[in-house]
Amino acid sequence: MFLPKFNFLLNALFLVPTSLTVGITAIVAGINPAVSQTTIPACQAPSPGQYVLLVVSPTVTNQQNLRSALPSDLKTVTCKYFNDTVTRIDGFNNIDDANRWARYINNVVGLSAIITTRPASTTPTPTVVPSPTTVPTAIANAVVPSQNLSYNPRVLGEGFAVLVDYFNRPELASSLQKAMGGNVGLVSYGERPYLLAVYTTNQSEAYRTLQKLNESGFFALLADGRKVMLLRSVVNYQ
Repeated sequence: MFLPKFNFLLNALFLVPTSLTVGITAIVAGINPAVSQTTIPACQAPSPGQYVLLVVSPTVTNQQNLRSALPSDLKTVTCKYFNDTVTRIDGFNNIDDANRWARYINNVVGLSAIITTRPASTTPTPTVVPSPTTVPTAIANAVVPSQNLSYNPRVLGEGFAVLVDYFNRPELASSLQKAMGGNVGLVSYGERPYLLAVYTTNQSEAYRTLQKLNESGFFALLADGRKVMLLRSVVNYQ
């Protein structure tokens, strides 16, 4: 009397895992692998007159720790600065505020930040940070004094380096020399070439130079000298 029912239940128990397996297989097969891959956008340049922090944060853990240490009113965006994944923090109207937050982030989270800005003028500047470029021939083969012909790259060391992105336009070396009233160098920072406007241990001097260059239309940034590799101490574009 109860045997048919028992057999029915037994068969059902064996059928359930099969049904689940088929269902799971169908769901997995319907997933597009591309959906799970997040494309990180390129970093936007600062608004005119605004100072921006770019905090190198390559991992999700870095990004989460950074955001948890910041107040909610600070706008943060994960973006690509050339090949680096960074967290872009904006909303600073002066360099002192930006520097205080850069020091705070370094002390609390242990991440390094660079400060960049954009002149509050009509001078056209890129709206998006460009893709990496190779060192232009005119810069790589720049004329240098005889005493500097030997190629001996070295880390700048403790201090502040004011760098200028020349956007694959080597003629900016000449313009930068005129703006600085002296020689400029060639460095590598984050495996990318920059013109070196000034290297100093004087924080105030570095800030004044950064402001001066950005107000003159250059795309300048402030970097930790310990992470900057000096390639040429003097570069003359001809």
